Amino acid sequence: MDGYLFLTTELIVGFFALLLLTKVLGKNQITQLTPFDFISALVIGELVGNAIYDKDIGLQYVLYAIFVWGSLIYCIEIITQKFRFTRGFLEGTPAIVIAKGRIQYEELRKNKLDLNQLQHLLREKSVFSVRQVEYGILETNGTVNVQLKPLYAQPTNRDLSLNPKNLPMPILLIMDGEIIKKALKEIGQDETWLKDQLKERGILSYKDVLYAEWIDGEPLFLQTYRAE
Repeated sequence: MDGYLFLTTELIVGFFALLLLTKVLGKNQITQLTPFDFISALVIGELVGNAIYDKDIGLQYVLYAIFVWGSLIYCIEIITQKFRFTRGFLEGTPAIVIAKGRIQYEELRKNKLDLNQLQHLLREKSVFSVRQVEYGILETNGTVNVQLKPLYAQPTNRDLSLNPKNLPMPILLIMDGEIIKKALKEIGQDETWLKDQLKERGILSYKDVLYAEWIDGEPLFLQTYRAE
């Protein structure tokens, strides 16, 4: 019975100690979770978990571990607020991964981000085609914020009292210099058709293409590796 009482006491104390820590550190630890914040949360959870379930570690060690680690995080927050030049190193800096409608391949490489991940992040912003994006910024918390091209920005159909039309799903035909054969079959075309499309645009090899996207009724949207 003493064991259950001991465990219950440590759980309650640990719970309120972590609750107090989140209040002190602020909401940005959750809403703007950076890789460092994520690791910090894991470390705090591990410290508290080990302390609670290890009978050789008393309650004072649980509180001490939370206090020391929380103090370190709090100090980092104060430093980045007081000294602007430390923010880039301690918090990271946003990266422009799409600029003037073009995917910035080198920025993707620097940030260890591939095209599939970029598409996923864009879809989280309800953007299903790269051609709609004028600028895309990879934030320090791993999300992408976008500025749409004027053609796709507001006003909306509702603002203009227009009847909305069904939007076709964009289909990716080339990614990272490789043809997606399944996608070609889906639109009823073959590699010969795709290569002819590239030749019309002055592109001799599909391996030179970083990204090529097809939408029914619209010209093929593509981008090569080389800057234009």
